[in-house]
Amino acid sequence: MRKLTTILLFQLIIISSALFAQTADDSYARPLKDVLADIELQFNIKIKYDNKMIDDKVLNYADWRIKPWSVEESLYAVLAPFDYTFVMDNDKYKIKSFEYARTNVAQGEKFLAYLESQYNDKASWEKRKTELTPCFREALRLSPLPEKPDSKVILTAKRKYNGYTVENFAIETLPGIYVCGSIYKPSKIKGKCPVILNPNGHFGLGRYREDQQKRCAMQARMGIISASWDIFAWGESLLQFDGTLHRLSAAHSIQTLNAIRILDYLLTLKESDSSRVGITGGSGGGSMTMMMSAIDDRISLSIPVVMLASHFNGGCPCENGMPTHLCGNRTNNAEVAAIFAPKPQLIISDGKDWSSSVPALEYPFIKRIYGFYGATDNVKNVHLPEEGHDYGFSKRIAAYDFIAEKFGLNAEMLKNKEGQYDESTITIEKEWQMYAFGKNGENLPLNAIKGKEALMNVLRQVGIEK
Repeated sequence: MRKLTTILLFQLIIISSALFAQTADDSYARPLKDVLADIELQFNIKIKYDNKMIDDKVLNYADWRIKPWSVEESLYAVLAPFDYTFVMDNDKYKIKSFEYARTNVAQGEKFLAYLESQYNDKASWEKRKTELTPCFREALRLSPLPEKPDSKVILTAKRKYNGYTVENFAIETLPGIYVCGSIYKPSKIKGKCPVILNPNGHFGLGRYREDQQKRCAMQARMGIISASWDIFAWGESLLQFDGTLHRLSAAHSIQTLNAIRILDYLLTLKESDSSRVGITGGSGGGSMTMMMSAIDDRISLSIPVVMLASHFNGGCPCENGMPTHLCGNRTNNAEVAAIFAPKPQLIISDGKDWSSSVPALEYPFIKRIYGFYGATDNVKNVHLPEEGHDYGFSKRIAAYDFIAEKFGLNAEMLKNKEGQYDESTITIEKEWQMYAFGKNGENLPLNAIKGKEALMNVLRQVGIEK
């Protein structure tokens, strides 16, 4: 009898639950498009979306999700069941698929407030750093670093220009995997030269574009050994790998290892000054600038350009494919950049991309941490509110000034009679002139691997891909 009663009670619970769920679904389910229209009316806002994302969607418990005190909380609650989120786009709320690497300024502000509460002085911040930096290397699966291939750096003939030289290089960073780039040096070298890495982002022509060549050549004319190279599965890397492989999560690790190996080589040059090593890049190159500055103690000057934000970690897996930003129970690029304190850092931002929040939000956060060391003079923000997402001339001017000041260099030789930086004497090379493997790839080494299957085999062997 007791067993029968238990069974009947269990069945009654199931039936009651089903009836309640059915009643609730019937009462509260509404088309998502109608819910968004109500939110627009209630909060007097405009919402943008692709109809294909919205038309067939029905939201359960719709009206219960709207929070009359907050449009953003309402949107989060309404969109989350569909794995959607939103960003601000020209004063409109634009609905898009969820991105793990992007939120919005309001969320960035809350994130930084939380992080600030975790450390109030140098000692507590140093404890946080010791938690983050080893985790970055482990998340990238570069701890320990894979063994260096036993091969020599490939160098092409040197081209001589006005005050500087250029030679192309190829370095085998993993078995059968090469990174290619160009090294710019002063025409006349006296004593030791600073070294500057110039990682690339996703700008048009990559390292072959005009503004990248100008930046590296001007650095060389200033007395610097400057290097620029292809991001993975771009440029000459396409001789080995299809461009779609650039969006593998492993690209994040490969590109970081490439930067480390290039610096390894540059510091073997007898004319290199290991005490003056800088790094600067824009966009995805800015992501690499911040990460390398955090994990490689050899770097002593950092200039991330149009990339730093607390609410965006990069739009490509080559910047965030590995779980670096899950370290320390979550971090963001503002905190990653702050790890560089107290060493010299220039943050260049603009008004027309995600870095627009830097002056009011991320820069004060970073400057506070520099203050723990009494080094606020070592961090600077140059903000260009009318400019957009590039490493344009005004941004390069700011970088030249900062490098000259912090590395004790004379930049006057780079200026015209009016005292303005003059890049007109820089020779812009054709893309094929910058190739390490020849105009048609004819000098690609015999051991160079090709294709995804061969790539994944190597990555598994070295522990980057599991």
